[in-house]
Amino acid sequence: MGRIFLIIAAVVAALVLLGPLVGFVLTLLKWGLVIGLVALGVVLVSKWATRT
Repeated sequence: MGRIFLIIAAVVAALVLLGPLVGFVLTLLKWGLVIGLVALGVVLVSKWATRT
């Protein structure tokens, strides 16, 4: 019985510690995508501006 509680406590602790880490990684990914899209937009606008 004690072993089961220990395993449950370890799983809960891992989820508690993993939650903010996953959120941080997803936030970095989101900002990377936003910056990439802005950079792509700048490149496309500059190419379009030099053609006209």
